Amino acid sequence: MKKIMTVILTGLLLAAGLEMTVAQDNAMSFFLTSAGPGNGADLGGQDGADAHCQALAEAAGAGSRTWRAYLSTDRVNAKDRIGDGPWHNADGVLIANNVDDLHSDNANVNKETAVDENGNVINGSGDSPNRHDILTGSRSDGSAFDDGGDHTCSNWTNSGDGSAHVGHHDRMSRGKPGSPWNDAHPSRGCSQENLQGTGGDGLFYCFAAD
Repeated sequence: MKKIMTVILTGLLLAAGLEMTVAQDNAMSFFLTSAGPGNGADLGGQDGADAHCQALAEAAGAGSRTWRAYLSTDRVNAKDRIGDGPWHNADGVLIANNVDDLHSDNANVNKETAVDENGNVINGSGDSPNRHDILTGSRSDGSAFDDGGDHTCSNWTNSGDGSAHVGHHDRMSRGKPGSPWNDAHPSRGCSQENLQGTGGDGLFYCFAAD
């Protein structure tokens, strides 16, 4: 009887350990910010954006990881600062296995999966208000623009005139599917009012880099 109990207990412990490992492997490592800092595309630079990601993650119970904003500047590619993957959302759903996967047709980024740090769906095309313009400053391969233009509202320090390149988290453009999650169009300005007026809200993607 004692041997049987030992076997049962051992099995239960192994199962519990396996469940804990799976839970850790699927822990949140990607989210779309529930809100921006509130000053349009002036995020305090990349460092300020990273700090915002970190604060939101900490409030959601995931502050032990190192969080990075998916934002390019004129010198830094967004894809080079987010770690190696894999990445899962707050619900444990796989977003991408690695950087190449993330920037391919395999990327599982859409309105249902690009949830915020609390697992809430963000408004998209057809919702009121529409919030699907997501700041990235990036081309579809995750790299920065190299044409000399301003695609980042002065490297995320400007809330006035200028422009920021945005993606669509719902993959919709003019109500039709197909818009890249990180590369859709330039904004009409850098202020919070301008971003909101064209379907955005100063939101951006956050990835755990470790």
